Amino acid sequence: MILEKVSQLAVIEVGEHFYWKFGNFQFHGQVLLVSWFVISLIVLLMFLGTRNLQPIPETTSQNLVEYILDYIRDLAKSQIGEENYKNWIPFVGTLMLFIFGCNWSGALVPWRIIELPSSELAAPTNDINTTVALALLTSIAYFYAGLRKKGLSYFKKYVEPTPILLPINILEDFTKPLSLSFRLFGNILADELIVSVLLILLPLIVPVPMMLLGLFTSAIQALVFATLASAYIGESIEGH
Repeated sequence: MILEKVSQLAVIEVGEHFYWKFGNFQFHGQVLLVSWFVISLIVLLMFLGTRNLQPIPETTSQNLVEYILDYIRDLAKSQIGEENYKNWIPFVGTLMLFIFGCNWSGALVPWRIIELPSSELAAPTNDINTTVALALLTSIAYFYAGLRKKGLSYFKKYVEPTPILLPINILEDFTKPLSLSFRLFGNILADELIVSVLLILLPLIVPVPMMLLGLFTSAIQALVFATLASAYIGESIEGH
């Protein structure tokens, strides 16, 4: 009986969504609910870590926030460059923390316990709409960075080093968001599906190490996405 209840917690229905309707628009309600939950946790962490700043950190929250900021700053600095990285720390940091929080929320929180009219709560990043939106934001960011730095001369990159490469260079701008979105979506969805299947077949034995591995890969996916976003921004600013 216990094993049956445990296995039910792992059931994932791919393609089923809880919809919110506003006029002619439909939104995936379960994605928004978990996204707001993750955003609330990030805001709470930042508030606790910065509400009483000390020159020498005395609280765990301030130490944690400073460590996160230093890591994101070093990442942006290495990919974007010494001169331009400071303006992009908020964007890169928000991307990384949001994706990290979404990935881990799906791996750690038993969302199945909360019943919805349809579908179920899960990591927002196992929904293709979320990952595509994040990838498109990244595309807008590196176009903006390039145009702000170089003006209309930014578009010279499409005919460099030779005009023959124009179609390939244009295609590259379409493949970047595609690869970003499908890589993140595929890895998170596959991880949750694998754990679900193993939990049904071999409950409480094999799934535990797979869940731990899922936590590790979820963190890596957040790092990869933020690193590539930073690299694309750095490339648009500095050129090829």
